[in-house]
Amino acid sequence: MTITEKILAHHSHQEKVTPGEFIEASVDLVLANDVTGPLAIQEFEKIGATKVFNPAKIVLVPDHFTPCKDIRSAELVKKLRDFSRRYQVRFFEIGQVGIEHALLPELGLVQPGQLVIGADSHTCTYGALGAFATGVGSTDVAAAMITGRIWLRVPATFKFTYHGQRQRWVGGKDLILYTISRIGVDGARYQTMEFTGPVIDSLPIDDRFTMANMAIEAGAKNGIIAPDEITLTYLKSVITAFKMEPADLRSDLDSIYCQQIEIDVNQIEPQIAVPPLPSNSRSVRELTGTRIDQVVIGSCTNGRLSDLEKAAAVFLHGKVHPEVRTIIIPATQNVYYQAVKKGLIDTFLTAGCVISPPTCGPCLGGHMGVLAKGEVAVATTNRNFVGRMGHPESLVYLANPEVAAASAIKGRIAHPEEVVNP
Repeated sequence: MTITEKILAHHSHQEKVTPGEFIEASVDLVLANDVTGPLAIQEFEKIGATKVFNPAKIVLVPDHFTPCKDIRSAELVKKLRDFSRRYQVRFFEIGQVGIEHALLPELGLVQPGQLVIGADSHTCTYGALGAFATGVGSTDVAAAMITGRIWLRVPATFKFTYHGQRQRWVGGKDLILYTISRIGVDGARYQTMEFTGPVIDSLPIDDRFTMANMAIEAGAKNGIIAPDEITLTYLKSVITAFKMEPADLRSDLDSIYCQQIEIDVNQIEPQIAVPPLPSNSRSVRELTGTRIDQVVIGSCTNGRLSDLEKAAAVFLHGKVHPEVRTIIIPATQNVYYQAVKKGLIDTFLTAGCVISPPTCGPCLGGHMGVLAKGEVAVATTNRNFVGRMGHPESLVYLANPEVAAASAIKGRIAHPEEVVNP
């Protein structure tokens, strides 16, 4: 079996599962946010439930419209807070919170081999740790909060093997954008994207989070990377005395894959996805010169400490263009704190950036960076759909943190080498 099939077999108490099979599986963690959580609570109450299956396995994270931008968003968060108090489930108040898909791994709430569901499509981020993690609807979350179980169809696995040597400025964001451009936004529809190969074996954990995070942008049910020493090192940093035996969490050599692709990364340059789809990815060199109004560096895709470090390294070489507003969003409160201690915030402020508290805000066109008609942004977020960051006639280009920082300095889409090595 593949790693995904092994995890699903274990959680459905079967020796073996096969793609296409429907199973009822137990869950290790149930997640919802301030947009999807209230809907789940509404269904929970409509059913007439009086208790949750396990308070320790339910997490409510207000992150989309927080800090609350208006009365309605405050009411949504209050609904989560009231529910958490009533049933003693885990809830994170403003000041303790972060973007959910960065926060949960940081707190050690996700481990290899787990089955995690969340009422948010980018729940697949946790596959970077060797978990089966997938986004589901709020009704499914309501049912799981009551029963601790969920119905799933076992996905077939699409294997991606990466060979070669990454160029300078090329990270996980570029690898996944390039991959999505190869197969399209529905190229892995309801399949597992399993990322393997020598390049993945040496890829830092934050880059792995980025790749798993954007599996959904190819229509995948989940993205996953087999846990290894890099995974173990990360988990030991967030979980005291963590122990892992990864041997059972690897795909068997005789696993059956629905498709396989070999990708040579030697020729992959920093990528940029042209609106309105993440699959419209091409080399940033093809877009240099495109005028921009805004840069956003953050999100569950690229708002971790290493992402901020990469951006700051570029901002040491120049200031934000006077016609561009640049918003830096640390993904969690801890990332923010570490960025302060390392002097990154000072670098950003000196360069002319504005610092936001942790929030999903602009990524979904909610607040803290909404675009007006005709405005153009470069963002390290995960989606560039029509109207994603504001007005339907605004445009969003997706890029890695270094490209975003270089573009902020130049006032147009730019390659980092234009700034760092002029």
